[in-house]
Amino acid sequence: MGEHVIPLADLRYAASVPQVPATAPPPSGLLVDRLGRPLRDLRISVTDRCNFRCTYCMPKDVFDARYQFLPHGSLLSFEEITRVARLFVAHGVHKLRLTGGEPLLRKHVEDLVRMLAALRTGDGAPLDITLTTNGSLLARKAQALKDAGLRRVTVSLDSLDDAVFRRMNDVDFPVAEVLRGIETALAVGLAPVKINMVVKRGTNDHEIVPLARHVREHFGPGVVLRFIEYMDVGASNGWRMDEVLPSARVLEAVDRVFPLRPLQPNADGETAERWAYADGGGEIGVISSVTRAFCRDCNRARLSTEGKLFLCLFANRGHDLRALLRGSRDGGACSDEEIAAAIGLIWRERDDRYSELRAPQAAAEPAADAADAAGTRRVEMHYIGG
Repeated sequence: MGEHVIPLADLRYAASVPQVPATAPPPSGLLVDRLGRPLRDLRISVTDRCNFRCTYCMPKDVFDARYQFLPHGSLLSFEEITRVARLFVAHGVHKLRLTGGEPLLRKHVEDLVRMLAALRTGDGAPLDITLTTNGSLLARKAQALKDAGLRRVTVSLDSLDDAVFRRMNDVDFPVAEVLRGIETALAVGLAPVKINMVVKRGTNDHEIVPLARHVREHFGPGVVLRFIEYMDVGASNGWRMDEVLPSARVLEAVDRVFPLRPLQPNADGETAERWAYADGGGEIGVISSVTRAFCRDCNRARLSTEGKLFLCLFANRGHDLRALLRGSRDGGACSDEEIAAAIGLIWRERDDRYSELRAPQAAAEPAADAADAAGTRRVEMHYIGG
């Protein structure tokens, strides 16, 4: 058909060890890159394992029984994660998001939450600590996470239809258990809960309005539903552009049933465009990772399970902070001052504008939709910034 399938990438490679500058100013709480974007948000992967095999994230044909996940000794310890987070906070980070894999698979992850919750920003404020989960273990973990200092939780939920949900997670996990986890999270005070639905054309796009209706009627304003364009996640799924449903189409579908009005962003660099129901029934959001990438004011970095620092969601090359933490370099382990200086240098040199390197057709509609449907569209993706 002529379509271009994005190649897979294995991120378990020997990354370059960051340069430690001989002299560098101490962290000031404001670290900006070459385009003036501050560092405010750090996403921390605590495990590479997941109990789901969602086709858009960890497809079973890649992550099968023969796939070798990282040995425990390769993962950053809770102490190492907390140390690195403290240095990022000194540079101005005020939001930490724990991710995976599935973060609740990491044993005693609530202990890590407790350690991170003790950190403070330069003006003494607590951090905004949140966690993204598939919800499978949330009902049994929610209270412990709340007690440890977790503020909010985001749950992935791609369909209310049990058959569709089981097919998408590809391990036959029932949707009822995820819904029970959301209810438990609300009951213990992990609110507002955010639900993320990845919309894949031809698979679950018929579930957009039913899920919006369910959230409005069963959860109310305490739950915010966000629709995410199907995309490559960590360059692992060999994704196709003809499976992307642009966010504009999602908004049109919801607006026809529940009229919407736009809302202002909560903060600079927010990834989701916010929309309120005109009748006051809450809000939804759309994350247009493909058609309207948010690189222009991106203020986030991500730390991988084994300690690589990535400067872009789509990057497949990172900087090996673990080498600095553990002394895998000439001269032994680095001090906090040296690691902070290395982080500062990496961010100050950041100059990527990923969205401007994408194929120019990526946001062209409706012609692009027609090409998608015909299966003839070609897209070349460039992974940079890491």
